[in-house]
Amino acid sequence: MAIYLQGMTPAEVAAYTKAMMNSGVVADLSAVPGIKVDKHSTGGVGDKVSLPLAAMVAACGVPVPMISGRGLGHSGGTLDKLESIPGFNVNLSLAAYAQQVEAVGCALIGQTKDLAPSDKKLYALRDVTATVECIPLICGSIMSKKLAEGIDGLVLDVKFGRGAFMKEIGQARELATMMVGIGRAMGKGVTALLTAMDQPLGRAVGNAVEVAESIACLRGEGPDDLMEVTYALGGEMLLLGQVATDAATARAMLESVVVDGSALAKFGQIVAAQGGDARVIEDPDGVLPQAPQKVPLLAARSGWVQDVDAMQVALAALRLGAGRTRAEEAVDPAVGITGLVKVGESVAKGQPLAMIHANDDDAWAAAEVSLRDCIKIGDTAMASPPLIVERLA
Repeated sequence: MAIYLQGMTPAEVAAYTKAMMNSGVVADLSAVPGIKVDKHSTGGVGDKVSLPLAAMVAACGVPVPMISGRGLGHSGGTLDKLESIPGFNVNLSLAAYAQQVEAVGCALIGQTKDLAPSDKKLYALRDVTATVECIPLICGSIMSKKLAEGIDGLVLDVKFGRGAFMKEIGQARELATMMVGIGRAMGKGVTALLTAMDQPLGRAVGNAVEVAESIACLRGEGPDDLMEVTYALGGEMLLLGQVATDAATARAMLESVVVDGSALAKFGQIVAAQGGDARVIEDPDGVLPQAPQKVPLLAARSGWVQDVDAMQVALAALRLGAGRTRAEEAVDPAVGITGLVKVGESVAKGQPLAMIHANDDDAWAAAEVSLRDCIKIGDTAMASPPLIVERLA
């Protein structure tokens, strides 16, 4: 509580982070050649960037050791998305994780019990003392786990807006600045992008549906906003990995591995290495679980999309069963929302604003009410707001 009220100096936050990192095992990736770079997002709605990003960057020659989490509340989890691929195992040991990064160039796993174990205990303490929303403690929690992965560099996607943990850009900037400072103090290269999360990222929210959209992204067919954020974060990773010397070269490299199919093939390698059904890259609909009901949400009037409230979309997906409100709850991998319209698009009366993937009528009806309330149609055209607002390095 004293930290919550008084804050911490940069040196104190760095010492706190280092102590938590060293409370367990720090992964040894010294056998993996090259500069190892990961990415972390503070969480958002429809944020499936980690899946296509890891494959693209690894295909460009930068090793990507990525340890991710599960979804809780309105924010989806990378592990839940990956586990919608039949057979995909996120529970590798640190030894197997290191071997896969060396062999394949990337591993996508969950936190092991011996990785920064103090963080779990301290988070539980913060939870019952109402000190969760404390920027120094948030920074220590995030960075201790990321630095324990054995990485050399880290790119941070710090989101702000209605669908983000940090609602205001000032809070997001403070968080990003502190995490970049911790990385510098620990001798790591760290870059942060501040990205907007007022409307969902991409057009799909759920688990299997987001995997399908990630595969579309790897084919170069993803939604424009998802491609923009993925390329921006990937470019920063290639710069930290020292395989590109400037942003334009990095962008061209990422686009090249998408066009020539090597990024998609790399994702298939990762899936196969972790026990998943690699046919998913060729036939997502045939491999991924499918909800029995797919019902369109139709526009009640013509006009222009003026708002798509990310938080309300997330709550609609939660009502379908795509998320969890308690850590022990299971998620339904098949349900979710696809085909979401974006701010600035024109729609005609009767046109689908989204497709609801549901397992029963009650869940569909609850989601339909939430979605209809959160998508606003007006008479005037609106420009789509900027996605990437600031870079800190």
